[in-house]
Amino acid sequence: MSNNTYRAAVITVSDKGSTGERKDTSGKLVKEILESRNYRVVSYVILPDEQSQLEEELKKICDKELADLILTTGGTGFSQRDRTPEATIAVTERLVPGIPEAMRAQSMHITKRAMLSRGVSGIRGKTLIINLPGSTKAVRENLEFIIEELKHSLDILTGSDGECG
Repeated sequence: MSNNTYRAAVITVSDKGSTGERKDTSGKLVKEILESRNYRVVSYVILPDEQSQLEEELKKICDKELADLILTTGGTGFSQRDRTPEATIAVTERLVPGIPEAMRAQSMHITKRAMLSRGVSGIRGKTLIINLPGSTKAVRENLEFIIEELKHSLDILTGSDGECG
């Protein structure tokens, strides 16, 4: 196990949050949880629910290798404006279905509405992208469930560890 401090970017996807009509609590919680686990948050932005803008931000962070991990919050539901999974899929080179599957499976023990989350996860270059739900309650439940395994996935992805066995 490595002692690497990984760089993380947090993207909140919210029309109201991006205009200041709603305070962003979920993105701030993601940032707090990451920092408490020794991640260095190098970017925190709030974007409107515009797929093209999110795609551009994801590509910029990945292609310039600004972060090892990108966590998005919001835009994973059924609203017509919820396009975070589509933006993530559009920019990723390889999907990582196990992460959102595990989050949904764990969340199903808390609420059956977990089955309605459309969040995905994937890799672009050497960056792992994970979509989290938009509520602070769901962010806490999901991120705390997967965070221990993220270090290992990043060790493998960045080449600091080559063994999964």
